[in-house]
Amino acid sequence: MSGIAIKESAKVGDQAQRRMTKGVDDLDFYIGDEAVDKPSYSTKWPIRHGIVEDWDLMERFMEQIIFKYLRAEPEDHYFLLTEPPLNTPENREYTAEIMFESFNVPGLYIAVQAVLALAASWTSRQVGERTLTGTVIDSGDGVTHVIPVAEGYVIGSCIKHIPIAGRDITYFTQQLLREREVGIPPEQSLETAKAVKERFSYVCPDLVKELNKYDTDGSKWIKQYTGINSVSKKEFTIDVGYERFLGPEIFFHPEFANPDFTQPISEVVDEVIQNCPIDVRRPLYKVSSVTMVTGCLFVKNHCQQLLLCCTIQDLLYPHMK
Repeated sequence: MSGIAIKESAKVGDQAQRRMTKGVDDLDFYIGDEAVDKPSYSTKWPIRHGIVEDWDLMERFMEQIIFKYLRAEPEDHYFLLTEPPLNTPENREYTAEIMFESFNVPGLYIAVQAVLALAASWTSRQVGERTLTGTVIDSGDGVTHVIPVAEGYVIGSCIKHIPIAGRDITYFTQQLLREREVGIPPEQSLETAKAVKERFSYVCPDLVKELNKYDTDGSKWIKQYTGINSVSKKEFTIDVGYERFLGPEIFFHPEFANPDFTQPISEVVDEVIQNCPIDVRRPLYKVSSVTMVTGCLFVKNHCQQLLLCCTIQDLLYPHMK
């Protein structure tokens, strides 16, 4: 998660000077899951829909990653960073400026996420042919991209983005829980929705059958989530039913969460491939060439991510023949 919890009075200041005087003030901000657990801090999002909007906060975010989590001295290491497709040269320049001038790294390489994802897919036993040609569905916290790659080169003119990603699943799950009025403390509704998504969400192959399954034998499928009220310190328990599969379902029925966007992900993938040069369409349609990358989507497990990918492939099957 790309959130950062920071006090409004905090200053970014000079990076080198802060490193010389490390103390409480220097590390008095939190990122990721820790940011959600700090209600007295202001939570902000330096990255929205894959684009950096606040470079000062982004610098702090990177500082926490390097010093607190990697526990590394940046002057001693070369860094490999990934960038989203269609990243602007200005963003790339700002990133390099921070890494070289603020952190004094000796070397930096910025790679496209989709190409690295195809290379990483070679480690799967289900991949028989090692190739850098494929369709990558890259779903992060704020945006999802569908990226065609041919022989290691991104076909930039055919990339499409979907304004639905991990954060939208969290918000949609939060909305579903609120509508049921299940007794979640208001200040913890987002945190609870995120936990429900990560623990219980899964992709269903047939929405109608799944609804009938819960209606006929709900006790078998309904799960319980137990949390601690941050104010009273007492436990609260909620039942989790339809929310388990309706969250990820917004990829196939985006109108559930976003009335302004109604194109399911399978149609987007199909459109992307159809826009590619005709000589690369067939390999892009191959079952083994559709790669799903989910940084912050967090459906239940890797098998469910594979099911999501296979569901997309099933919908594309007429074009794969």
